[in-house]
Amino acid sequence: MARLMQTIFQSFEFVFMVHLMQTVLGFTTDLNYALQKRDQDIVNAVELIFLTKLQLQQLREDPGWDDFLQEVESFCVKHNIKVPDMDSFYRPVGRDRRFFIKIKNMHRFHVDMFLSIIDRQLQELNERFDEVNTDLLICMAAFSPIDNFASWDKDKLIKLAQFYPSDFSSSEMSHLPSALRLFLTDMRRDERFRKVKSLAELSIMLVKTNMHNRHDVVYKLLKLVLVLPVATASVERIFSAMNYVKNKLRNKMGDQYLNDCLVTFIEREFFLKVKECDIINRFQAMKERKVKVTLRSHEDEATEI
Repeated sequence: MARLMQTIFQSFEFVFMVHLMQTVLGFTTDLNYALQKRDQDIVNAVELIFLTKLQLQQLREDPGWDDFLQEVESFCVKHNIKVPDMDSFYRPVGRDRRFFIKIKNMHRFHVDMFLSIIDRQLQELNERFDEVNTDLLICMAAFSPIDNFASWDKDKLIKLAQFYPSDFSSSEMSHLPSALRLFLTDMRRDERFRKVKSLAELSIMLVKTNMHNRHDVVYKLLKLVLVLPVATASVERIFSAMNYVKNKLRNKMGDQYLNDCLVTFIEREFFLKVKECDIINRFQAMKERKVKVTLRSHEDEATEI
């Protein structure tokens, strides 16, 4: 078995798959990190989605295939790995040929592996970021305060409000165009908003300056923009955390206990800042629990509370 695994690891097919996965995942790494941030930069996320799809599409085309195949073959030559003839028939490594149809190596590596994996990745991106979702993100990006609201687009923000018909009344929708113009004028003339770089900082500054009451309709739209990425990312984060909290050894915990464990696990960055003495004092102060604490003075005399 060990010799068989060594043969597989030193085969052209294994090297081909490792390079392909490294290339494809390398294109999606930045997008993955951007979407998992707690404070998401919508403008950056929209651009990364477009660039990721563009890079994968360019890799799928003929120049991308030729460059990739040359890179794999150079690696194999450098490490003394046999490179198969692409015009000969495919022979699987460590597997019976009866389970594979009779095809050429070029078809096996180019179509069945290279194009298939790229198409699956593109399909996954298109399903998660379809026309509606991408359009929603583009409209959200028009709210960006970077460079003194350089990406501001009133029409896109009105279209964004139309995605939430239950949150805006007919009077608010009719008032929104003029409210957006007033908001933009107010933001660009106020020096305090020139250093704002994100939507989260914009909302904080609006509350600090009490301008959220002056621009209440626009502020409501801003809150919806902030809630959407946080809500979607939080759901994904919770489901991922459940695999760590509720495992095979702890699969019978109740809903309340599971919820408490998930909160402390997901927000562990904040809970690690809590002092142990504060936790002990909080636990002892709970009226529904009876705690027997033994205190010892410097004379080593025990006192019970």
